[in-house]
Amino acid sequence: MTKLIALVDGSTYSESVCDYAAWLASRSGGSVTVAHVLGHRQGVKTDLSGNIGLGARSALLDELAELDAAKAKLAQKRGRAILDDAKARIGKDGVAQVETRLRNGDLVETLHELEADADMVVIGKRGEAADFAKLHLGSNLERVVRASRKPTLVCSRAFQPIETVMVAFDGGAASLKAVDYISRDKSFAGLKILLLAVGAESTEMRRGAEGAAALLRGGGYEVEIDIIAGEAELVIPEQIKAGRAEFVVMGAYRHSRIRNLFLGSTTTEVIRESQVPLLLFR
Repeated sequence: MTKLIALVDGSTYSESVCDYAAWLASRSGGSVTVAHVLGHRQGVKTDLSGNIGLGARSALLDELAELDAAKAKLAQKRGRAILDDAKARIGKDGVAQVETRLRNGDLVETLHELEADADMVVIGKRGEAADFAKLHLGSNLERVVRASRKPTLVCSRAFQPIETVMVAFDGGAASLKAVDYISRDKSFAGLKILLLAVGAESTEMRRGAEGAAALLRGGGYEVEIDIIAGEAELVIPEQIKAGRAEFVVMGAYRHSRIRNLFLGSTTTEVIRESQVPLLLFR
């Protein structure tokens, strides 16, 4: 039984997170734990006294403290409302086991606690503060994908029916892990698999793709192999736009943040350009 951790923040993408979590849980007979994490600026009382200069009146300090407490209380109420709505939305899709968790603190630290006995983390491509016009990704997205010890499903803006799953295969450890996971997971049973390798075709690449396809066929899947020359950050979104798959599975963030800072990240570009959910493995 698949156990999912669904992270929601009340944004538009939270609805998509709930819908994809419900889809996966209902296909596997799994459960969903919906979590909302209040960051330090939202839910944890902040000591503002250090921001007050000498001579400030104590009445002002008391007023700031009361304001801080009121904001924290309001954030708690909002968080509980977000969780209640998420639970109802997932339950409406037929998932019987749905729990909620409201936590204060750092998102990544909290996630490590929540995901200990989970199989997958589900998060929106963008949060409530993202700039849609500039195609910015959520500020916590890369942190979560890099830090999580479990596969992370990055949800697109709205749910769409899934018939074909694209497995982006490069022969690396993360993509091999992804192939092994899909071959054993019941959530994807009955769906078609497009095994896509990007780059100049070689005997080694063909052999690796055939081996991965054999593993997937052993799991009961109908598999098509395609090898396309080009760059992954361009080819994968192009194939998605061409309607070849509604769900992507791939390895993610193989290089350090510093290297990505200078050379860019294939994972970030694929997420940014793709309008479908991506299940990421590290």
